[in-house]
Amino acid sequence: MKTNYKESERKRAIQLIINSDLFDYEKTGKKFLGKERDFVLMNGEKNLYKEIRKEVIKYYANNRISWWGGGKPTGHVLSSQVACLNHLFHIRKDKEAVTRMVKNISTDFVDVNEISTDKYSPGYIQFEAVSDHDNLNEGSPRRGNNCTSIDALVYAQHKDGSKWIIPIEWKYTENYSNQNKAIEGYKKDPINCKGETRKKRYTELINNSAHLSNMDHNCYYYEPFYQLMRQTLWAEQLVKNKDKETIKADYFLHVHAIPPENRNLLNKIYKYSRKDMTTTWGDLLKDKSKYKIISPQTLLLNCLDNAKYQDLKNYLSQRYWNLQIQYSSQ
Repeated sequence: MKTNYKESERKRAIQLIINSDLFDYEKTGKKFLGKERDFVLMNGEKNLYKEIRKEVIKYYANNRISWWGGGKPTGHVLSSQVACLNHLFHIRKDKEAVTRMVKNISTDFVDVNEISTDKYSPGYIQFEAVSDHDNLNEGSPRRGNNCTSIDALVYAQHKDGSKWIIPIEWKYTENYSNQNKAIEGYKKDPINCKGETRKKRYTELINNSAHLSNMDHNCYYYEPFYQLMRQTLWAEQLVKNKDKETIKADYFLHVHAIPPENRNLLNKIYKYSRKDMTTTWGDLLKDKSKYKIISPQTLLLNCLDNAKYQDLKNYLSQRYWNLQIQYSSQ
């Protein structure tokens, strides 16, 4: 029987809700998909690491960023948006820690730059990043809402002096069906359906892309490749249009943060390609070096060694990495 990572993480999270103080013993039972769920907290703020709760909410409100599923942090304990924030938000203003993080991605990176497009509380990591202009035919960019947004963005300096954007797509327990987004709504309205709108937006961009293969577009409309396609185009267009964008980047490296235990995502044989996720996406890229999968734990390797991050390291170890927490002797 195949391991269902989402189900095992759901069960483990429920035990943490009951038996640990990670969620301040917050009550569960909030409705999700029409039913009261024992893995959805009544107060979504308690889903966030305690040291970042107030500042994250201010950051989202003052930068006009939409929350997944509503106007407040979700109480769903398997949320990847929340997981990304819990891993990265506390270190976002620490230049040394973020520089260590990008060196875990590639030793070619030597420094990081502040991202000034955050109007409130800018740092070295930005969340739900969008471009200044509509480069993808999606309408006016709105962070986290009805356009291509990047879970986390870093603006890095390469050892050769060039500037790079590092868009990070964060996954936790996600896995996907075989829905073809290119034909969604076709039976009801073949001319104005969602599928046709998507193809009108992205077809020409894919055909003209220096990074995506344009031999066959079909795979781009199945998840997770639909997300990866849009994010690749987003990064490519940000670089291409750097003269009119606030962030002036010469190159990009697209990072996929995925727990290695999520074999339901990584090892699934996808209907369209008959291959696993990594192989399928690699076959669609003209340059495989522009994409990298890394585990959340590896991404933060040596970044949390400072004593001020000991509590965060313990929190992540227990909640996400399923490790026995190591307490500092200091």
